[in-house]
Amino acid sequence: MHDFDDDDFADEADDSVESQVWQLLALINPGDEDTALRQFAAWRDVQAESGDGADPVETVGEVIDWTSGFRADDAPTLVQALDELAARWNLAIDWDGDPDDEEFFDEREPTDLLATACDRLLEHGYTTWIYESPAAAHAGWITLSRDAEPMREIATALGINLRLASEAG
Repeated sequence: MHDFDDDDFADEADDSVESQVWQLLALINPGDEDTALRQFAAWRDVQAESGDGADPVETVGEVIDWTSGFRADDAPTLVQALDELAARWNLAIDWDGDPDDEEFFDEREPTDLLATACDRLLEHGYTTWIYESPAAAHAGWITLSRDAEPMREIATALGINLRLASEAG
């Protein structure tokens, strides 16, 4: 078991990577501290196993994938992952078409799909973010829209090139 204590990172002046990762996980898991704690423990395990060799941000991408974030190399996987994430809040993304239709992906680029997801989720108070990842063509997460400023601050502190999904491309 991990000896992690919330109070260890309660001080927002703490600028350690661990503190910043915890703040990031708390933002991308709004109202779900249990998931954030599980992911933080997994993040710590990966970081400890790799020593200084693992990129902290890529490790976050690994531990949140398909639960609190997405990494996708193709449009069908991207839509599936975003639908899965939106379902966390009992939301369904209106893709302006049926992703099960054979021709759906012939008519849409992943950047268009990211913009659609961003716009649709924004209507419900959520923001879809993307960041540059060497592990996938498209990577990101969803937060509450009211947390946009703290998200930008923590991303800057961690060196994440974060953008709104509507700015993909």
